[in-house]
Amino acid sequence: QVQLVESGGGLVQAGGSLRLSCAASRSIFSFSVMGWYRQAPGKQRELVATITNIGRTNYKDSAQGRFTISTSSTKKTVYLQMNNLKLEDTAVYYCNARTIQPPPTDYWGQGTQVTVSS
Repeated sequence: QVQLVESGGGLVQAGGSLRLSCAASRSIFSFSVMGWYRQAPGKQRELVATITNIGRTNYKDSAQGRFTISTSSTKKTVYLQMNNLKLEDTAVYYCNARTIQPPPTDYWGQGTQVTVSS
């Protein structure tokens, strides 16, 4: 079965940087898309960034220009480089993968906490 393990979260001051990693048990070629979502307390889970199996990327408007999603050379790890972090970036960040076959299924990691301080 698909396993997704996030890491890299932590406490950082506003303006700082973090790199999140999502280690998958299968390569991105097993999926149509992988990405990062986040959920702050009392808020709806929202898309941060996605990357397809052919490398097309999509970003939340507020993340564009600050965040970069990419894959490792093995295509089994997805990164989210977060620069110029802001207080509103504080959330639990979740890795997501959507399978191609059998019928599309979403898998989620356990999440990693990102806390941005002033």
